[in-house]
Amino acid sequence: MDRSHQLNRASWDERAPLHAASKDYEVELLVQQPAHLSETVRFDLPRLGDIRGLRTAHLQCHIGTDTLSLARLGALVCGLDYSAASLMQARRLAGRCNTAIDYVEADVYQADQALQAGTFDLVYTGIGALCWLPRIEPWARAVAALLKPGGRLFLRDGHPMLMAVNEDHQDRLQLEYPYFEQEAPTVWHSDQTYVDSDQRLTQTETHEWNHGLGEVISALLAQGLQLAALVEHQSIPWEALPGQMDKGADGEWRLGLAPERLPLSYTLQAIKA
Repeated sequence: MDRSHQLNRASWDERAPLHAASKDYEVELLVQQPAHLSETVRFDLPRLGDIRGLRTAHLQCHIGTDTLSLARLGALVCGLDYSAASLMQARRLAGRCNTAIDYVEADVYQADQALQAGTFDLVYTGIGALCWLPRIEPWARAVAALLKPGGRLFLRDGHPMLMAVNEDHQDRLQLEYPYFEQEAPTVWHSDQTYVDSDQRLTQTETHEWNHGLGEVISALLAQGLQLAALVEHQSIPWEALPGQMDKGADGEWRLGLAPERLPLSYTLQAIKA
């Protein structure tokens, strides 16, 4: 296990209970309201379509709020993540909601070894996942291996153009970080997680990588998947550019001034031939 992997997994292990306790992940709403869905899945609904009965793998599932939401839509879903602490929270949530969900601890690059390859109708990856992967090609290989012929990948993630913008400039959009995948990570230091919490982190260093839109699509095409849909959005579920964004009633954040300047997230769907 390399240093980046160790640092990032330790960070997610520490964040997991903080995220489960925060209002941002709506854990208590999910427990109290059996029909409630996570904000992420609510946004995805128009493009997800009817997933009742679909055997579904949720990759990089974290604490399972989106996984539970997919199950509530009728999917036969299992979740995979490399953070044991995250999966502990996910299993606890599923138990509190009396929902049978299988959770598997494994690295996403080995997802097809940890889960039953070639059996899934749907592979779902929620927003904010790909930036933790050093390379996109092994991820695309695992996705293709999991899907059965005719199976579908559903991916929504932060747009790589947004990820290249330095959020510290609150008066302009300034490109300072890589757009294309690089061998060396972008290194971050912070004692705060992205939810509202008074607790400070001890695991303060994380490593991230950007993956250009063309790189993601090319990696999937190389694995025999066919692009079925691509939508670029002017919104994202967190305040990615502090001081420049407004939050809508749907929980999504948008640029307050001239939002047409920058795509903030995208939804990609691909079918295994």
